[in-house]
Order: sequence, then C-alpha cells, then structure tokens
Amino acid sequence: MCGFGGFLSRGDIGTADSAERLLSQMGKAILHRGPDSEGVWCDRTAGLGFVHRRLAIVDLSAAGHQPMMSSDARYVLAFNGEIYNHLTLRKKLESSGASPSWRGHSDTETLLACFIAWGVEDTLKQCIGMFAIALWDRQSRVLILARDRMGEKPLYYGWQGQGGQATFLFGSELKALKVHPAFKAAIDRNALTLLMRHNYIPAPYSVYAGIAKLEPGCILFVSLDDPQPRMVKYWDTTKVALQGLASPFSGSPEEAVLRLEELAMDAVRQQMMADVPLGAFLSGGIDSSTIVALMQAQSSRPVKTFTIGFHEEGYNEAVHAKAVASHLGTEHTELYVTPDQALAVIPELPTLYDEPFSDSSQIPTYLISKLAREHVTVSLSGDAGDELFCGYSRYTQAARVWSSLERLPGFVRSGIANSIRAISVNGWNRLASPVLPLFSARKRNVGDKAHKLAELLNHPDFLSFYRRFVTHWPSPDEIIVDGREPTNYFTATQNASACLGAFESMMLADAMTYLCDDILVKVDRAAMGVSLETRVPFLDHRLFEFAWALPLAMKLRDGHGKWALKQVLYRHVPKELIERPKMGFGVPIDSWLRGPLRDWAENLLSETRLRQEGFFNPEPIRKKWAEHLSGNRNWQYHLWDVLMFQAWLDVESKHETVRFSN
Repeated sequence: MCGFGGFLSRGDIGTADSAERLLSQMGKAILHRGPDSEGVWCDRTAGLGFVHRRLAIVDLSAAGHQPMMSSDARYVLAFNGEIYNHLTLRKKLESSGASPSWRGHSDTETLLACFIAWGVEDTLKQCIGMFAIALWDRQSRVLILARDRMGEKPLYYGWQGQGGQATFLFGSELKALKVHPAFKAAIDRNALTLLMRHNYIPAPYSVYAGIAKLEPGCILFVSLDDPQPRMVKYWDTTKVALQGLASPFSGSPEEAVLRLEELAMDAVRQQMMADVPLGAFLSGGIDSSTIVALMQAQSSRPVKTFTIGFHEEGYNEAVHAKAVASHLGTEHTELYVTPDQALAVIPELPTLYDEPFSDSSQIPTYLISKLAREHVTVSLSGDAGDELFCGYSRYTQAARVWSSLERLPGFVRSGIANSIRAISVNGWNRLASPVLPLFSARKRNVGDKAHKLAELLNHPDFLSFYRRFVTHWPSPDEIIVDGREPTNYFTATQNASACLGAFESMMLADAMTYLCDDILVKVDRAAMGVSLETRVPFLDHRLFEFAWALPLAMKLRDGHGKWALKQVLYRHVPKELIERPKMGFGVPIDSWLRGPLRDWAENLLSETRLRQEGFFNPEPIRKKWAEHLSGNRNWQYHLWDVLMFQAWLDVESKHETVRFSN
C-alpha cells in the first residue's frame, strides 16, 4: 500500500534537481500513505515525473522500491495496492518462458513483467487485487493510469494551465496535486450539489473543476500529442451484474453455500498475504464476523481483531464483537471511546479526507484504524457484504413502500402526501408516543420518517424513488449558489436499473455509487491517514460475480438479507451470537450538535459567514439549524453535509489553495 503523484508537462520542467525537488514535495504531502521510503523518477525530455511513497507490505527489501522500471526498460511504474494472485501470474509467465530474471518477490515487479508479455489491459483483467497505477510507456511516450475494478484505491487527475504551459497532474490524493505550482483549480459548485445530496462527491467528479477521479475499472491513456485522454473500460460492473442475473446459479441452496464459502475462503487466504503483522476489524456483525472466522480457520495463530465501543445507547456493538472474538479464539483488542476522543477527531477530518466528505461514520472508522495501527500494518474488513448479499434494511423498507405506492394513481399519492404534511413532525411524534419506548433511540423520530415518506410519494419510477430514499438535501440546486446538479448514475439516460427488479436495482445502484464513492473512500482515507493498509475480501471479483449469479431467494428470505452468507458464518459461529438487528457504525452527531459541537457549528453556519463565502443560500440552512437545536427535528445528516464543506473550506482558505469561483 502506497501513494504516488506526478506530472506530464508541455512546458519546461526545469533542471533535473528542481523537478525532483518538486516531486519530493508532492510525495511529502502524502507521506502518511507511504512512510517507509520515497522514490523519484524524472524524464526531462518527456516532461514527466513520478514520486512514490511506500508502505512496505510485500517484499520489504530494496527490490520492491518504486518507481520501478521493467526489465526491458520500456515501462516505469508507480503502483498503489496489492495484486493478491501475483505469484500465480509469475508461474504463468514462467511456464510460457516470458518471465525475466526476478530481482525480488514484489507484485510490482510481477505487474511489469506481465505488461511486457500481455499488455496493460489483458494483464489487469487477470489480476485479483486492488490498485491504482501510473505507468509510463517510454516507447510510445504515453502515460497510462488505471484503477481497480471496484475503486478500492483512489486516483485523481486533470489538466491545469493552457497551451504550451499545460500540465497534466495525477496522484493518489489531491494533496499531492495541489503542491504543484500549475494547480489553479476552482471549486466546482456543481459537484457540491452532489455532496449535498449524497454526503460524498461521486466519481468522476471532484471538488475541483477540471480535476477528476478515475472511475473504477478504467484505464486512461494520456499523451502530449493528443490533449484529450482516451478512456478504456476493462471491467463493467453493470455488465457483470446483468450477466450474473442472465445466467443464475442453478445448484441447490446447500451447494450455493458451499461454493460461497469456497470462494470467500480463497479470497481471504489470498488477502492474508503479507510480510508484516496483519489483523481484522471486527464489529460482531455478519460481514466482519464472516471474514474473521475464515481468517481464523486458515491461521495457526490467533488472528488479531479490533473493535471500538461507545457508551451511548444504540451505538455500541463492542460487546457483540467480544463474544464473537471469544468464540473464535482471536487476540482481541477493544477500545471504548469517550465523547472527547471522538470529538477530537473532527478537526482532522478536512485534511484527512482531502475533499469534503460527510459520512459521519468517518469518525469511528478513523478511531478503529488508529487502534489497529498500534498492533498491525494490514487489516481486513467486511465491507461490501450488504451490497453483494442484499443486507441493508433500507432495501426491504424501500421495496415495501414502493410496492404499495406503485399501485396507487398519482392523485391518490398526492392526497396521502398532503395528509401526512398536515400533521406536524411533533404531532406525529405525539401520536406515536405510546410505542416509542419499544424502539432504539436512533429510531424514535417518527415525525421525521412520516414527512420523508410524504416526499417519496411522487416519483415516476423506482430508481428515482430510491434516489430520494437515500438523499439528504432533495433539491441541492436550491442551496448551492449557481450550482447545477451534474449527470450521475441516478440521472443517466442509459441505466440498467430500468430492467431490474427493485432489490437488484438497489444493490447495483449502491455498488456503483455508495460503495465505491462513500464506503471505500471512508475506509481508505481513514486507514491511510495512520499508514494502515485495509483489504476487502468481499470485493474479490470472483466473489462479486458469484454473488450476482445467486438467485435473490438465496440472499433474501423472510424479509432478511444475506441468507447464503449467514449460512457460511453459522458453520463457524453460533447463530445466537449473530442474530440481532443491524446497528451500523455511527456516532451520535444529532445530540453532539445540540451539545459539545454547538458553538463550532454555529460559527461555521453563521448567516454572515455563509453570505460572505458565497457558496450556500443561508436561509434553508439556518432554518434547519434552528429546527435541529429546538429538538423538534433531527437534521444531523443535512447539517453535517454543510459543516464538512465549511470545515474543509476553512482549512483550505488558510492554506490559500482554493479559488472561490468557477
């Protein structure tokens, strides 16, 4: 696991010494991604430079140092990630007589040899792993950028400057790009509308106009001779999903469980490859418990597991994680976090996440990463289980609501919506007060949920309905000054969800958006912020393909998801340790905003400040802030979206790295 940055320039890049100093500065900006060593490579005649920061995981020797040149001197590679099957690829090269004289056992060296033998696209199709790469083809003088199938590893890029002085910048994080003097990008107000809707900015967009995120499963070819980069998609998540649905698994449920365990066991085995200490996050839920169980089944020593707990009602899963760890015999470490410890993370978030990002579970994710890093360098996680095996409770909720709504004529829906809105939020809470004690603290605001239902009633198709179901600000154009929501997965004219059932449509939408642009970003930045590598076995593409071939009935039974995955887990862990309502991985932002964070939030949300900065229309934000403080409404997610941008802007402004207009 590493980080890299670089540039390809049409203009004079200066002396070799000055270019290398600049590259070194770009590398220092992402030191946290690779604290073990730095490598710089520059070709002044080509106007190209690479910097690589290494977190040594496999082959700790100098033989794994990057940037690395291929044995035939054609390619220079900067690589972030892991190729879990690289030894298998080596054997394939050796059996065909195409292997070089190996210098070490790093997967970087394997990649370069494969590029020589098979080309870039064919090589990536054979790789099992997570990666972002920057590859310079010295023969064709083409820069090649590529990203793994599901987007586990980040990669930003974009042209800056004009004409003969134009410079193409690229890197693992925006921090590296912003060091370069050519970086002059303005904040993209259109991208901010997506942040307000989703709490993240989805690829290909970034917070800066002209700077993009390379989309998962894509290869980008860049040449100074052609200002327009060429994009090739070597993996298409939608096509894979549709192929799985078209050719479903035909075996029995028992056979499906055995095959799933076999694939998951192999994915976990491959991802336990490391020359450094390794462990796993453990929440005690189905996904993380399955990963840990399969790790322990293949380990001769207790697996190191980590969890954090909270004292607040409805937010603590540590006791369940401890029970699972005890049953499996892991070496378990837990930390109960105080509010002060959690609150202390918030000032670090703007720098940590590099661009505005407002999934509040970023806080516990950072804390558990920090805890794990005290003991290990690599940690496996159970992410992606919900998207692959129909695990989110919102899936059944949304499908149930839509099934009822689509039977009703439009005028009936409008009438119901008006009737719901006729009763205030507090009125609904009073009506529901006799049964509220039966629900957790996080589920007691019936009024909010009733009014959200009213907003869901007038949608023409299921995908637009689901989009609203997972939306924060429903009309972000109205709160971002001069912002227009750009085309994205939910609004694209060509969308596979139109031909899918409700559950398949939601799982695919989340795999294409929420998983790669929220979950994986959250984990990558939090973990790499403390120089911890994280791995996600459920994103092994073989598992992904099999999951989509599983009939829905092998995922969803009796209104509960993950049936097949649960059966795998129950072969290792007693059912009674697992069966409980899903809790999530959150923190009580709602109460913190009314308490210890109130002054901080008030400063960032002041009407004067919002007007002066000119990104937000203050009125709707101030209205929600007042309602939240009153306790009558819970607007934690909407407000956190705004606050994370404001906090990010505050940090960026102090460093004078942003322009305030398009």
